[in-house]
Amino acid sequence: MDSIAYTPRGTLSRNRPLADLTWLRVGGPADWFFQPADAEDLAAFLAALPAEVAVFPMGVGSNLIVRDGGIRAVVIRLGRGFNAIEVMAGEGRVRAGAAALDAHVARRAAEAGLDLTFLRTIPGSIGGAVRMNAGCYGSYTADHLIEVEAVLRTGERVVIPAADLHLAYRSSTLPEGAVLTAAIFRAERGEPAALEARMTDQIAKRDASQPTKERSAGSTFRNPAGFSSTGRADDVHDLKAWKVIDEAGMRGARRGGAQMSEMHSNFLINTGGATAQDLEGLGEDVRKKVLQTQGISLEWEIMRVGEY
Repeated sequence: MDSIAYTPRGTLSRNRPLADLTWLRVGGPADWFFQPADAEDLAAFLAALPAEVAVFPMGVGSNLIVRDGGIRAVVIRLGRGFNAIEVMAGEGRVRAGAAALDAHVARRAAEAGLDLTFLRTIPGSIGGAVRMNAGCYGSYTADHLIEVEAVLRTGERVVIPAADLHLAYRSSTLPEGAVLTAAIFRAERGEPAALEARMTDQIAKRDASQPTKERSAGSTFRNPAGFSSTGRADDVHDLKAWKVIDEAGMRGARRGGAQMSEMHSNFLINTGGATAQDLEGLGEDVRKKVLQTQGISLEWEIMRVGEY
């Protein structure tokens, strides 16, 4: 597609490199890259876009490998017009724009005495948290989500109840091409100081066990057990992804500039100069070895998109 009929109020560009927008710092360009000014701008843009043109909503790139050939689509990335956080303490609700960072939402809620502390250590934005039903320490987005606001591929603005998203472990069923614009959560009340202390403890635990200073995309594979770590002392590790990767002898494994972290073997890191092919290829090496040695087929948690 050589041109787009609608002239948006936001920013529209061609052949935009995407590597600098992903946490792993890899990937080729998007054919088109659109940052809408607000929901009205997004709706008008999608309504005017020919139906056959693919759309890929992109968050902050925290859980994403863009392949080296780039993406044959319009990549839509929400920015400042979509990051507002509204805390309705009296109602026990929080409305967050899809571009709001998970950690910011957790902190703003805690300041008002509302408990969304599970979001504090989840990398990325609210849109991604909903799409992946993100969770940790035994709590998931599904436990708190009331509804989402979205713009469908046709340009129609809709409100979708949480039940219609069929949220499951690291998955949801959003309509094809739909772009999440906001989410509304319910939250239990708590003392702000106690909530802040809990988040401080969570951050310390995370930083002690995960390579947070490295270029990574969070957990690489879903836990075969089908649920997140609870963080409790009685948590069992038999079917955690890191455990089966260790048992396959793949902790620290390398391919080009890609490595499975020595600190946490379910973290795929770019040690410097890795290509998307290095990273995805190493992940496939790990999957093959785990299947050979233990008969377990690991499922990717990191989304891989685009052309090789």
